[in-house]
Amino acid sequence: MEALGVVVALVALFGVTLLVMAVVGTVKAAKAVAAKVDRHSANAQRAVENAALKAKSIARPGEQGRIAALRLSLRTALDSTRQVLQSGLPQDGQLGDALQLLTRLDSHAAELDAELRMLEREPMSSRVAAKLPELRERVERITHSADSLRWAAQDRMRRFADDELARLGKECQDEAGALRHWTPAEPAAEDTDFQKDSQGAATASAEEPAGRKGLGAGRPTSAEELLGLAAEPLSRLADRLRKPNPAGPNRP
Repeated sequence: MEALGVVVALVALFGVTLLVMAVVGTVKAAKAVAAKVDRHSANAQRAVENAALKAKSIARPGEQGRIAALRLSLRTALDSTRQVLQSGLPQDGQLGDALQLLTRLDSHAAELDAELRMLEREPMSSRVAAKLPELRERVERITHSADSLRWAAQDRMRRFADDELARLGKECQDEAGALRHWTPAEPAAEDTDFQKDSQGAATASAEEPAGRKGLGAGRPTSAEELLGLAAEPLSRLADRLRKPNPAGPNRP
């Protein structure tokens, strides 16, 4: 019974652990989805606002159009710089400091954009004309700072790309030079031995006729040549002795 109780407790503990892990995973997934939806919603809302400001800067004449143009230039400078810094951050960690500065600029830009929005709704044109130069000067300062960060980041990334391209070109030239300098391959040991044996056999066959005079290699040596009896009468006598006698053995 005690063993059964231990098994039941372990199974229950395992089930509770799985349930907790499932709940935690679900919560994290829901938060990630919500953050992604919020980010896309914010981007979509900002895009709609930028389109509306662009339309206002073109369609509305006078101070209202100039205010919309200032708000649009402020947003465009900050958004462009943020995209450049975020795209280069994975390759260059030093851009993180620039992103922090941009975040501080973004807070000042948000305050300035709120003031411009209020000035856009101001009914008194005299107040708008009085406040607009100051706000324009602040917009130019923020946009210049954002542009400076973006241009510096672009120059830095281009310089790194040029350095990397120069190193790659040098490595390619070195490899090309190494490929143009080659040495003949060493012959195999078996091929060398076979060539030596072939040369030795050819040399021996060429020297053999000059060294052997009595027992030549052209044809077999006869008994007469070995005994020195190669004269013409002895040859004819041998031929007669080899021929059969048609009259019989007792006839001359």
